[in-house]
Order: sequence, then structure tokens, then C-alpha cells
Amino acid sequence: MGSVCIRDRPTAFRSPWQNGHAERLIGSVRRECADHLIAFNAAHLRRILARHAIYYNEARTHVSLAKDAPCVRLIERFGDVVAHPILSGLHHRYARI
Repeated sequence: MGSVCIRDRPTAFRSPWQNGHAERLIGSVRRECADHLIAFNAAHLRRILARHAIYYNEARTHVSLAKDAPCVRLIERFGDVVAHPILSGLHHRYARI
């Protein structure tokens, strides 16, 4: 049997495109948020990204988590379904009241 040459290739400093997890997150933020909104300045962009981070972790479903959010939510069985707009209506969180 021949030897297998496996080399460790650490990611370069400040090179997120070499890190699959960071690349996936950056792409999701771009596709779901940044491509649809206009930021007027750096402070506005920070507010948009902070609100998107809250949505991403508390309301958005993730396939890898069996279509649940990272912050587990209680099951709401009774009541009328209402839509709560997030990021000026770009996304919605549906809940029962």
C-alpha cells in the first residue's frame, strides 16, 4: 500500500473564503439581508445586521436543526396566527396570539 499524503492547510489570517462555515454565514447574510436593503452609513448597517442576527438566531428555521431555530421556541397550539414584520417587512415571524 502506498502512503497517503495528507497536509494540514490552516486558513490564512483574515481570509473567510477559506473557512467554509464563515463563508456560508456571510453568503446567507448577503442573500437574506444585505442584497435587499440599503444602508445609509456604517451605524445603519450595524443596526440592520444586529436585527438580522436576532432574526437568524431566534426566528429563522434551520434545516440542520430539524427546522427549528437555534434559540428553541415553545410550541404554540392555540390562537390566531399573526405575522410580525422583521427588518421593515423583509422577513416575518409567525406566532399565535
